Amino acid sequence: MLSNKRIQELELVMEFEKVEECFKEVSSWIENVGRKRLKETINLDDSLEMLLQAQKQFREFDLIASEYCRRGQEALKKMDRWEDFSSVDVHSYRVKLQTYKDQLEEFCTQLDEHRHRICETVRLYEFFDKVRQGICCTEEGVKS
Repeated sequence: MLSNKRIQELELVMEFEKVEECFKEVSSWIENVGRKRLKETINLDDSLEMLLQAQKQFREFDLIASEYCRRGQEALKKMDRWEDFSSVDVHSYRVKLQTYKDQLEEFCTQLDEHRHRICETVRLYEFFDKVRQGICCTEEGVKS
């Protein structure tokens, strides 16, 4: 039994090394591109037109970022079996895996929050624009 468990652990290590390349690529993109682009969307412009442009640009980025999130999550799923192993030899791999998982979850959460914030801000600006237009029309009617 001990021998079988050791063989399974070695197989997991080999599998991890195959999947780790995907983790490294996703992690590198998150750090070098993803986080920078999210920071750019923190300050949204004051006009509806500029906000709609920012939303369009964010959607293009969101498609790419969501693909990286999906790839990272698929790679993590392949490693679900790691939770059953607790030997010292596997510990360093579990730590790496947890680091990748934490980074991916944090980025995906931030992406979702930015997506929601931009959408809500656009809706709010569109509402205020309609209200402003209604007030202008009412004022013109009163002057006539």
